[in-house]
Amino acid sequence: MAMASSRNGAVRGSMRPVSGANSSNLRSSSFKSRIPSSAPAPRRSSSASIGAADNGVPGRVRVAVRLRPRNADESVADADFADCVELQPELKRLKLRKNNWDTETYEFDEVLTEAASQKRVYEVVAKPVVESVLEGYNGTVMAYGQTGTGKTFTLGRLGDEDTAARGIMVRSMEDIIGGTSLDTDSISVSYLQLYMETIQDLLDPTNDNIAIVEDPRTGDVSLPGATHVEIRNQQNFLELLQLGETHRVAANTKLNTESSRSHAILMVHVKRSVVENEFPVSNEMESSSHFVRPSKPLVRRSKLVLVDLAGSERVHKSGSEGHMLEEAKSINLSLSALGKCINAIAENSPHVPLRDSKLTRLLRDSFGGTARTSLIVTIGPSPRHRGETTSTILFGQRAMKVENMLKIKEEFDYKSLSKKLEVQLDKVIAENERQLKAFDDDVERINRQAQNRISEVEKNFAEALEKEKLKCQMEYMESVKKLEEKLISNQRNHENGKRNGEVNGVVTASEFTRLKESLENEMKLRKSAEEEVSKVKSQSTLKTRSGEGEDAGITRLQKLLEDEALQKKKLEEEMRRCLDRGAPGNSYSGTDSLPSRHSQARESVNGQKAPFATLCEQVGLQKILQLLESDDANIRIHAVKVVANLAAEEANQEKIVEAGGLTSLLMLLRSYEDETVRRVAAGAIANLAMNEVSQQLIVDQGGISLLSLTAADAEDPQTLRMVAGAIANLCGNDKLQARLWSDGGIKALLGMVRCGHPDVLAQVARGIANFAKCESRATTQGVKSGRSLLIEDGALPWIVQHANDEAAPIRRHIELALCHLAQHEVNAKEMISGGALWELVRISKECSREDIRSLAHRTLSSSPVFRSEIRRLGIQF
Repeated sequence: MAMASSRNGAVRGSMRPVSGANSSNLRSSSFKSRIPSSAPAPRRSSSASIGAADNGVPGRVRVAVRLRPRNADESVADADFADCVELQPELKRLKLRKNNWDTETYEFDEVLTEAASQKRVYEVVAKPVVESVLEGYNGTVMAYGQTGTGKTFTLGRLGDEDTAARGIMVRSMEDIIGGTSLDTDSISVSYLQLYMETIQDLLDPTNDNIAIVEDPRTGDVSLPGATHVEIRNQQNFLELLQLGETHRVAANTKLNTESSRSHAILMVHVKRSVVENEFPVSNEMESSSHFVRPSKPLVRRSKLVLVDLAGSERVHKSGSEGHMLEEAKSINLSLSALGKCINAIAENSPHVPLRDSKLTRLLRDSFGGTARTSLIVTIGPSPRHRGETTSTILFGQRAMKVENMLKIKEEFDYKSLSKKLEVQLDKVIAENERQLKAFDDDVERINRQAQNRISEVEKNFAEALEKEKLKCQMEYMESVKKLEEKLISNQRNHENGKRNGEVNGVVTASEFTRLKESLENEMKLRKSAEEEVSKVKSQSTLKTRSGEGEDAGITRLQKLLEDEALQKKKLEEEMRRCLDRGAPGNSYSGTDSLPSRHSQARESVNGQKAPFATLCEQVGLQKILQLLESDDANIRIHAVKVVANLAAEEANQEKIVEAGGLTSLLMLLRSYEDETVRRVAAGAIANLAMNEVSQQLIVDQGGISLLSLTAADAEDPQTLRMVAGAIANLCGNDKLQARLWSDGGIKALLGMVRCGHPDVLAQVARGIANFAKCESRATTQGVKSGRSLLIEDGALPWIVQHANDEAAPIRRHIELALCHLAQHEVNAKEMISGGALWELVRISKECSREDIRSLAHRTLSSSPVFRSEIRRLGIQF
């Protein structure tokens, strides 16, 4: 049985508690959603009673998502696959790829890319919470995500060697120490872990079973048995963190070599002495006078909770067994309980299951309580963990719906307040008497100044009025003169226009006569063409009548055809009724991406099946396939869309092929010129081409030739993208290389680059990369010899041209294709003469992908031909 070890390799021990301080004379007031660090304390009404609690203001839980860069294993295993997520940080959006064509978009408060620095993460996620804690409010910062996605790196990184790598815990304490005074304020910390539903003290290993105590009056949760250590400087805090990390339980799993097996909870208790701002109060005896209340000496107690949750994991991926399996169960149960509580709070449920786990009891104030909460969810880019990534994103989306009622807690000294009020009152009375005398003097002085100013203004106004009157008269005379000149000019232009109109009239009449003659000739030609058509129709009628006396076998055949047509008509009517009820036909648009392979595996929230699965059960797959040959264009289009959506499901692909659906789809490509039918049929074939058995059937039934013909005829970019995607899938089969080349698949793939659309070019590049990889493997195994078929078909110039394309998907596939082509000496001379050597050198130096960069460098180093040419050209390598 695998045993969980501590981070320093030592076996865990017991912990012993030290009692925490109890607060008294608590007072609450509301807190705005975002309070600047320099903002003064809010004013309080003079009528407010001491110790009363305000209602507070809502403050939604803020959620940020952070993407971890690919690790070494993912760079190798997922080299041919795109990341499962696409970030749009400027729009604060995240796109989750369900497959190569279908995505879902989510919005967060902040979206942090893999390039985001630790400082940037702290400023957008934790700094507003830390500022709130310094103002006297409780705050929580929590990290949630799959094992190995960087939660501990984001939250608990100490940054011993590189200060830029410091995590949220270290940076938070720096700001708290910087925002407090050692003379009047105090800071203390507790460092705990929740392991197997037991709260253990990381600062005192002997204290291994701390009880949770709830205040029956307020519902506040406290841990009186936890160790509280007072912090005087940053170095003292770092030593405590290092001590706690050595006692935290960790283990080696398939997903993470140092996977946390417990939830780490750092509690920072801040006690600050502040002075409330002064504010004026009106005097009831004289409305013209006022006095200022003295400031109130206040003590604010706040708490910052930093939670590094253990990673959610699936046992078959992490490889946990024995004791590690029990740890994984405990972790997943506590995370599940947290998710249920968040759902209940977000949906305003009358019951929130807080007591299902000690984790939810500890975080009672963080979700639905009075604390300001920030959540950072960490995800990885690997498409192999798309399910865990989706679950993490949805957890963050639900947390964004939670609103807390933010409140501040204060206590103050009544005697000190009374003494200050008396001193301030004496000062205010003396100041008021002085101000009254000064006020009378000021009133007399202002009256004299006002009389002098009024006289001066009246004189200036009379002078300005006279000047403005003269100016208006001059402007009036000038305007009259300009209007007279313009009137004379218009009269002259009118007379000249009359003379020019007579000449133009003659020219117009001659043109009209010529157009009339052309129209008469055109009508004669049309009449002769209509007579010719009538003759052809009459000849056709005579031939039809001459065949009516043929033998009775034709009559029986016609009757069978009529019965078949009647049956098809009934089937089409049934199809229409099903479409009217479920309306699935409109869900697959020819301009959309290919349907997701798992789109119908997800059933609706109410438990209903997807409309295509329902339609298939109601009508039957065989009947749907028969409707592909319907004479009604709408029925035919709806049927092919239904088949295309069903083909996106791996479970349906074998049934569709066995029922002859693949043959019917190929017939549609061969028989119909309707762009929509061809586009959707090509998309369905591309989905079926993901299956190796279906790939062989597509080739055996002439599918490559049909796809090539469709590629040559089509102009619509979406149709070309579907066809290119189908051929690209076939290019990944080692057994079909020769057939693909002989049936014109590679030439068709290269022919589609005429479209120039980025999506089409990306599919073409993917197909070339797949073909080059299979071809390289066959050459290495001795199955194939001679130069590449891609070079035979003239693909090298296009590959070199797009090796440094601006679009990342195109560039990545082309770089891989060049590396695979260069692995065999027989291709070296053509690649050198075609300019591919320069691109390989660039890839080995500048490619953003470490695996591709290493492959290019290894290929150039191992090839004598390339090495010789590099030396001849004097290239630095």
